[in-house]
Amino acid sequence: MKPFHVGVIGHGWVATAHIPAINATGKARVTAIYSARPLDEAALSAKYGYPIKAYNDLGQMLADPDIDAVSVCSYPQDHAKQVIAAARAGKHLIIEKPLALTWKDCLAMDKAIREAGVKTCVCFECRWSSQFLVTKAVLDQGLLGDLHYGEIDYYHGIGPWYGQFRWNTRKDAGGSALLTAGCHALDALLLCLGTDVAEVTSYDTRSKSPIFEPYEYTTSSVTLLKFRSGKVGKCAAIVDCLQPYYFHTHLVGSEGSLLDQKFHSNKLHTNKHKWSELSMKMLDSGDVSDHPYQTQFSAFFEALAVGNEMPLTSFRDALKTHEVLFAADKSAATGKPVKLP
Repeated sequence: MKPFHVGVIGHGWVATAHIPAINATGKARVTAIYSARPLDEAALSAKYGYPIKAYNDLGQMLADPDIDAVSVCSYPQDHAKQVIAAARAGKHLIIEKPLALTWKDCLAMDKAIREAGVKTCVCFECRWSSQFLVTKAVLDQGLLGDLHYGEIDYYHGIGPWYGQFRWNTRKDAGGSALLTAGCHALDALLLCLGTDVAEVTSYDTRSKSPIFEPYEYTTSSVTLLKFRSGKVGKCAAIVDCLQPYYFHTHLVGSEGSLLDQKFHSNKLHTNKHKWSELSMKMLDSGDVSDHPYQTQFSAFFEALAVGNEMPLTSFRDALKTHEVLFAADKSAATGKPVKLP
């Protein structure tokens, strides 16, 4: 089967992880890159091992009939207009998180995608990590019974030593602690507990360290979730911590509990006085080169080949996470709980 041809929007840090991951699937190939900066086609082609066309006009790239899909690796504030344009051009979509910086823009993107009938993949790639593939398998096998509580938290100090710091500090680019990065933890929590969120309450604060002073928004938040099923959950999004990267996971059910890579299960009669351990690669880095993009993109192109929406991380999956996310940020801003429809 002929590989899908992919155009990439943006050629920054994230794109340099998307491009080799797309090419490594064996099911697709990056053949074009759009950037506001001038790009050298010969240098790009030599770097990635395939002929690549460089565009400074997004409309021209989207008009290319040879391109089947686009990967949106631009700044978050540009996602909405670019995704809508790509959908209207009939291109299937890979979209980096967050989808957009407002719920209104998310709904406009959803409308354009539905009307165009294009397939989608949103980069909540943590769902495709070894950690959460194994965690979800434990849940699906019923080893923890019925979950009633879960907490999944994101701890990653995004300071000046980190590439995205130069733009991430801006409210109109980073958005919030949840939007810029904590959304991965919130999305994982919904993967484990379900999406029937009835109400959220969120509080936020920020570090007094001068390192994080450039941020125009609060850089630590904690969100409490009440589910219609009766479950409760908690998600902390901390991007101003001074510590190693940590994706904290604790799930509690009627037959056992899971704490990161450790678990206890009454169903397996494990020793309740000592954790048993699962063999899996933990999420331990914010570097995009460590993210499981290849696994996710391979699943996307496999689904695309047979005309299906991809599992786990389609636009519709991500839209529900963003609905909860924006409700949480509204709660933090107003100091009041927010009910979801």
